[in-house]
Amino acid sequence: MAVTQEQAAWFQDAFGKLVDNVDQAILGKREVISLVLTAMLSGGHVLLEDVPGTGKTVLAKALANTIDGTHSRIQFTPDLLPSDVTGVTIYDQGKGRFEFHHGPIFASIVLADEINRASPKTQSALLEVMEEGRVTVDGVGYDVEPPFMVVATQNPIEQGGTYSLPEAQLDRFLIKTSLGYPDHQTAVTVLLDSANRSRAAGVSPIIAASSITTMANLAAEVFVDPSVVSYLNELVTATRAHQSAALGVSMRGALALARAVKTWAIAHGRTYVTPDDVRELAVPVLAHRIIVDPEAEFTGTTAREIVEAAITSVAPPAYRAA
Repeated sequence: MAVTQEQAAWFQDAFGKLVDNVDQAILGKREVISLVLTAMLSGGHVLLEDVPGTGKTVLAKALANTIDGTHSRIQFTPDLLPSDVTGVTIYDQGKGRFEFHHGPIFASIVLADEINRASPKTQSALLEVMEEGRVTVDGVGYDVEPPFMVVATQNPIEQGGTYSLPEAQLDRFLIKTSLGYPDHQTAVTVLLDSANRSRAAGVSPIIAASSITTMANLAAEVFVDPSVVSYLNELVTATRAHQSAALGVSMRGALALARAVKTWAIAHGRTYVTPDDVRELAVPVLAHRIIVDPEAEFTGTTAREIVEAAITSVAPPAYRAA
């Protein structure tokens, strides 16, 4: 069913209010907040990579507090076990049977703090649930209730005692972004309120979890012209053909971008996707899925530059609004 302009206007208004609510805790970072919300409403997950003290955890908490659903925080450490994430089956002597005890992954918003500090075995415990919304323990599957999103954080500076995320897991994050340091005026505002040690705690729920599902379903119905889909695929193909790419964007990455641009379009009040939507989301959705050739990386080439080169080299279609 085609999305009406009235529905698009409602979605844009609701999206703006969500951004405003989270912005109470993370001042001056509306673009990043918009990206994170886009991932959530596209059924995806977010990786926040930044130096310590930039507000990664505050952003995740503020988002969780905005939604009237459940949320949990998992502090990833080297001794964390997969069962500490997914849950464990325990024999109940009183009842005479095994019972499954749900782990912290069973929440609407899951903050996976410093995810790269856990072992690859524990990191892999997230793969199934991030992709399928389902956890399998002792051969039994347990579904997580929608909406469901993992917001993972990692520190790119301190590498001692950390484990790099495997490509298969990076590919399951719809968006990778960073907050960066605030501008001068925002920093002054935060410093004047230094007595407030928990800015996220002041963020109140403004939307029910069921409404998030409604918004996600509406975004999925946004119209995409075949010429725009063709343009998107040409961009992805260009990353694979780039001379500095050892591995380009996968088909999973292309599908992630196809979902995200629909949400981005309706969040801006449109019932259709434009080539500009594809260009604006290309870097945060695609760059982290690219493996740069070691020799090119040594000379300073980055995955972001490969995506930007694809955007420059591939001509957008002449688009007529539906």
